[in-house]
Amino acid sequence: MTSSIDKLFNSIKIGSLELPNRVCMAPMGRGFCVEGVPVRELGAYYRRRVEGGAGLIFTEATTIDHPVASMAKACPTIHGEQSLAMWRNIVEEVHAANGLMVLQLWHCGTMREGDDVFNPELLPMGPSGLYAKGKPGAQSMSIADIEDVIAAFVAGALQAKALGFDGIEIHAAHGYLIDQFFWQETNQRTDRYGGSLANRLRFAEEITRAIRAAVGEDYLVTMRISQWKQQDYQAKVVRSAEELADWLLPLSTAGVDVFSCSMRRYWEPEFEGSSLSFAGWVKRITAKPTITVGSVGLDAVFHDSFAGVEATVQPIDKLLDQFENDEFDMVAVGRAMIANPDWVQKLKSGEYDSMLPFNASMLASL
Repeated sequence: MTSSIDKLFNSIKIGSLELPNRVCMAPMGRGFCVEGVPVRELGAYYRRRVEGGAGLIFTEATTIDHPVASMAKACPTIHGEQSLAMWRNIVEEVHAANGLMVLQLWHCGTMREGDDVFNPELLPMGPSGLYAKGKPGAQSMSIADIEDVIAAFVAGALQAKALGFDGIEIHAAHGYLIDQFFWQETNQRTDRYGGSLANRLRFAEEITRAIRAAVGEDYLVTMRISQWKQQDYQAKVVRSAEELADWLLPLSTAGVDVFSCSMRRYWEPEFEGSSLSFAGWVKRITAKPTITVGSVGLDAVFHDSFAGVEATVQPIDKLLDQFENDEFDMVAVGRAMIANPDWVQKLKSGEYDSMLPFNASMLASL
């Protein structure tokens, strides 16, 4: 076990970046924004995780410049003079601690609901106006809408690069807009963006190609993907390794450097007949670096924690077994790193047993 932990502290090159170790801070929405502008304290919050040993920091989901991209005014934006100025300060604070930082770009699609949103008079939008199977409540995107969103993703990537971020992540998971194009239950289109899997991934492919063309070949572009959706934990985009290849190889070719593979429980096998996790299959198929994420270090899944269930510290033997099996290159730690900003250093120094459990009250402050 000790030798496996030691290997997590080997450096790794992803894209043009040299990471000091294999442990990342996962993107975790905190809602500490005012009218989409991050509060100044976020800089110290991220810096603390760098000082605690995180080899790479992912920001929480940050909305692109599109009228219905955001779920709430407490979510950060990557547009507007005040937001951009604050993000520049945050990046500079992370860099001052010798950290590396990736901005996650996001559009929530039909997950947008409630009154605390920008442009409340506008309906949410998605590929077919569906929140989940058979559940309407939004508008279908026109070709012009699709083109506008692609342009907004590109603009967000260029803003991130100009502000000094070390890379960007395209949020294509968890039932948000891009994932709604992947998922047949929410994509009932009959044009070139719907129907076959090749058509359903076209939107993400075009976003990726456009971002890659804009930021250049040397700038890090990662993509977060998942089978599960917030609308349906049992959802699957694909049900076999062959279909997974059809899904991800075009995205890899389009310009994704690293796939962040979100699972509710990282240790569970993805397909019947194999012990390989989702991250393991993605790495085997794409030959790209992969990040595993999903209840790392905790015994309760994400949404259980926010329903009041305390997530206690769980041994990471299975994680280390998967790492030895070459199923992933990096691990992203979310809630456990909120509870323990020095999670990485404690792991390295053999103090893992002293980690704090996670409960939702920890989200109340930075």
